[in-house]
Amino acid sequence: MIVAFEGWNDAGDAASTTTHHLIDRWNGELFADVDPEEFFDFTAMRPTVEIVDGFERELHWPNTSFYAATLADAPFDAIILLGVEPQMRWRTFCEQILDTARACGAEMIVTLGALLADVPHTRPVQVLGTAYDEATALKLGLEPSNYEGPTGIVGVLHAQARDAGFTVASLWAAVPAYIPGATSPKASLALVERLTSMLDVSVYTTDLEIATVAYERQITELVSEDEDTMEFVAELEERYDEESEFLTSDDLMTEVEEFLRDLPSQPPED
Repeated sequence: MIVAFEGWNDAGDAASTTTHHLIDRWNGELFADVDPEEFFDFTAMRPTVEIVDGFERELHWPNTSFYAATLADAPFDAIILLGVEPQMRWRTFCEQILDTARACGAEMIVTLGALLADVPHTRPVQVLGTAYDEATALKLGLEPSNYEGPTGIVGVLHAQARDAGFTVASLWAAVPAYIPGATSPKASLALVERLTSMLDVSVYTTDLEIATVAYERQITELVSEDEDTMEFVAELEERYDEESEFLTSDDLMTEVEEFLRDLPSQPPED
């Protein structure tokens, strides 16, 4: 099961764009949804209305949707989950996800995420992979997770999945913090490439590659309009080129921790 949640852990829309890409290229078929009624505070995350065909009004609720994909070049199939971090009943929410994984025979859960970091848009995107146990980390070429502190729905899902006997891994892409509002196909491409390499499967990426070239050109043009930003990017480029390990897993987890500490302190309901 490949999982991504929109929101704070989806910088540059990288994780959600990755799952949309996989659903499209692997011909994923929607087969289940999590009913949002129990898990969302609709005064905090309101449903939206869309005008369809110029007349009909269509109501959209926060979605957590499961897609089934058959992989022709792999000895396994995939479930792709795209959702939104809920406000309430996190343990029950995660258990519904894991129940679906069990019913489909899934053995491994991989979560995707992206965070803002001090990285240049002109260099390769760093994707850091972590696992809950050393054996999985060694097998998949990841780092054991040693993060301590506040967590989000991804951390809760990981903990419950591990306790339930699933193999659990996580991939995080670093997105430039100086362009927080821009969708990053470059980060999505990096996540797709790292994921497919880790799972030893393939997927068509030419469209993401073309979008990445356009993204780099557009961001470079924007940066060139501000001298301070140009100097900052040049410093990041110099640091990237000089350091063999520009961003470590500890750096990325520090970004997670700082964000979560700034969130309201109310814990999720059971």
